[in-house]
Amino acid sequence: MSSTKHILISEVGPRDGLQSINTILSTEEKMRWIEAEYHAGVREIEVGSFVPATVLPQLADTTEVVAASLTIPDLVVAVLVPNLRGCEAALAAGAHKISIPLSMSETHSLKNVKKTHIAMLEEIERCAQAVQSMPDGQRPHLEVGLSTAFGCTLEGQIAESFVIDMAERALDLGVDEVGLSDTAGMGNPAQLERLVTGIWGRCGQEALTGVHLHNTRGQGLANALKAVEIGITTLDSSLGGLGGCPFAPGASGNIVTEDL
Repeated sequence: MSSTKHILISEVGPRDGLQSINTILSTEEKMRWIEAEYHAGVREIEVGSFVPATVLPQLADTTEVVAASLTIPDLVVAVLVPNLRGCEAALAAGAHKISIPLSMSETHSLKNVKKTHIAMLEEIERCAQAVQSMPDGQRPHLEVGLSTAFGCTLEGQIAESFVIDMAERALDLGVDEVGLSDTAGMGNPAQLERLVTGIWGRCGQEALTGVHLHNTRGQGLANALKAVEIGITTLDSSLGGLGGCPFAPGASGNIVTEDL
């Protein structure tokens, strides 16, 4: 491996981690976390999600957290949104990066965002149009996270050809890139390499630069190593491994930022 390769660690604990526990941290406590990681060298943090407070009260203060995080120099402030309404809120808040989940398992999609594949693709297109309507210099980076791409605890295995097809469909709607998400922690390094190179072969290497890995079966760091070896440059992780999808039964936390 080249000693000059730069790998970005994107901390997702303040979103993916906190949505998975009942404890609600104050905005001040969240900012202490974000600022501490920034001072430790982390330069991209997913600070929250624009979802209704009735669904995820843990993230109800995302607007305030984004505003405070934007005052930190050189920090890329990322958020997750499930739909156009969330995207519009993220645009109004000034987030630098917006991620939209597109589950490869339609069963998981219906439980997670209450939308079919067709409905989610339509929502992604509307979000892409909203981002593109922003003035030059104010447009955030728009990414579609291909969740359950490595398998789903509700549906089982997901055809790799389908994941590649859906990546192409999402990119054709005008998003900047896609990311591979091992939501259930079912992936292995060989599978990761096939999916990454398959998407690169169809859509170009610039279309996929990051992966989001979970550690349910203890494969998280092995998958991360394979990702870096083949050319992935952004890895998501969570402080202490906090997190996991509440709509993927049996899925445990993310890879641990400290270990990564």
